Amino acid sequence: MRSRASGMWWGTAIEAPDPAALARFYAELLEWPIVHEEPGTAVVAPPQGAVYLVFQQADGYRSPAWPPGDGEQRPMMHLDFQVGDLDEAVADAVAGGAVLAPVQPQQNVRVLFDPAGHPFCLCREEG
Repeated sequence: MRSRASGMWWGTAIEAPDPAALARFYAELLEWPIVHEEPGTAVVAPPQGAVYLVFQQADGYRSPAWPPGDGEQRPMMHLDFQVGDLDEAVADAVAGGAVLAPVQPQQNVRVLFDPAGHPFCLCREEG
């Protein structure tokens, strides 16, 4: 892949049983707008920049198990977000529909589950 100074973008697609609802969760969490929505697909992106999150309909969706267990659906990826105030960020995420994971492996990181059950991490900004 050749790097370009302009015109580059990147993103990831995330499966969900209700892509519009999951897009609304992340739009609120990140304070990014939903930039595209159609049946079975919704896209969230920052006001500036060339990054996006696509949420796609997944029939028969099973949320991943975290921590992973034998025979269970494993997380294929997770998102990390750096935050200034970890407690406040966790409270905001939970108020928006996230669930705090029962296992927390690091003191400066909180693992949560989004409304579709995907794990994601809020990481305290170290300054």
